[in-house]
Amino acid sequence: MTGGGDVPGLNACIRAITLGALERGWRVTGFRRGWKGCLLIDPDDPATIAAQTWNLDRDRVRGIDRVGGTILHTSRTDPRTQSEGDRTDHVLHVLDRLGIDAMITLGGDGTLRFSAHLSERGVDVISVPKTMDNDVHGTDYCIGFSTAITRSVAAINALRTTTRSHERIGIIELFGRRSGETALLSGFLAQVARTVIAEVPADPATLVPLLVEDRRRSGENYAMCVISEGAHILGEGGNADLAKSASQRADGGIGQRLAHIVEAEAGIGTVVQELAYLMRSGEPDAMDRMVGFAFGGLAIQLLRDGRAGRMVALTDGNYCHVPIATLLEQQKSVDVANLYDRDAYRPKFPRIEGMPMFLY
Repeated sequence: MTGGGDVPGLNACIRAITLGALERGWRVTGFRRGWKGCLLIDPDDPATIAAQTWNLDRDRVRGIDRVGGTILHTSRTDPRTQSEGDRTDHVLHVLDRLGIDAMITLGGDGTLRFSAHLSERGVDVISVPKTMDNDVHGTDYCIGFSTAITRSVAAINALRTTTRSHERIGIIELFGRRSGETALLSGFLAQVARTVIAEVPADPATLVPLLVEDRRRSGENYAMCVISEGAHILGEGGNADLAKSASQRADGGIGQRLAHIVEAEAGIGTVVQELAYLMRSGEPDAMDRMVGFAFGGLAIQLLRDGRAGRMVALTDGNYCHVPIATLLEQQKSVDVANLYDRDAYRPKFPRIEGMPMFLY
C-alpha cells in the first residue's frame, strides 16, 4: 500500500517487493488508494475488493520502476480520524477476511503512524519511509527526496535567466511544511543568495537588505532566494492553512507574501515561483530508484526472517531498520545550530569529514 503524497521511486519499491515476494512463493496484493481504498472494501462484496485491490504479478510490475508516482494510487487517509469515528477495526476485519498475513506500507509521517498503530494491534507490518520533505524521524533518507532536490535545483537555475533579464529578485517557494531540508539542500546546491527554512522566521528588517545587497553585488543586478512553504515572516505566527491542499488555502503562499514585502520596502520587482507538485512529478532519479529497490528488498527480507514491526531506514549511509514506532518519538527537522546560519539565511557546513552524503 502507498499512502500520502506520491513521490518518484515508489514504483521501484513496489517492483522490488513484488518480485522478492514472488520468488518465495508468496501472493502479493496491492491495496489501491491508500487506507481510503481499504475502508471502501466490503469483504462480502467482491466488486469492492476488485475495485480496491490488485493482484501484483510480474506482468503488473514490469517496467514500473521507470515511471513516477505510484501505480497503486494514493490518498491522505487515517482510518482513526473518519467522520464516523475510528475505523481501525474495519481495517483489521478486511485484512483478516482477505487472508493478508503481513502488510508493507509505503508512506510519510501520517501513513506510517497508522502503520505503527496496526503493528500495536497485532498485524505484521513493515514500514517504508517516503516523503520528498525527508522528515520521517528514524531515517536519514526517505524515498523521493533526491528527485525533489534534483528537480528544484534545475528549476531554480532555469529561472535565473528571467530573473536576471528583468533585474529582479527571484523568490522560489519549495514544499516543506514542517522541515526545511528541501530548501536547505536545494538552495545550497543551486548556490542561491539566501535560503529561508521552515525552522527559522524570516525577519524582513534583516532579509530584505541582504537581498538588495546581493542583487547589487551580483554583477547582473539580480538575486535568488529559496523559501520553504512552511516558513513564516517574523511576527506573523504560523499558517494554519498549511494543513490544507493548495487550492483550499485562504492566503497566498509564503513566497508571495515575502515578494510583497520586498517590493514594498525595497522598490525592486520580484519573480515568484512555487515549484510545488513539479518537485514530485516525473520519473525518479538514480538515487530514488536505487533506494526504492533497496528498501523494497529489505522489507521482504525482514518478513522472511520473521522480523515484522520494523521500519526500513538509511542511517549514516547504511541500510538498516528500526522499531516501527520510532517515527512517533519526535519530529525530524533541520539541525539549525549545526547546519544553518540564521543571521545570514544561508546553509553552513562547518564540518564535512564524517558527515553522511546528504550532509545531515
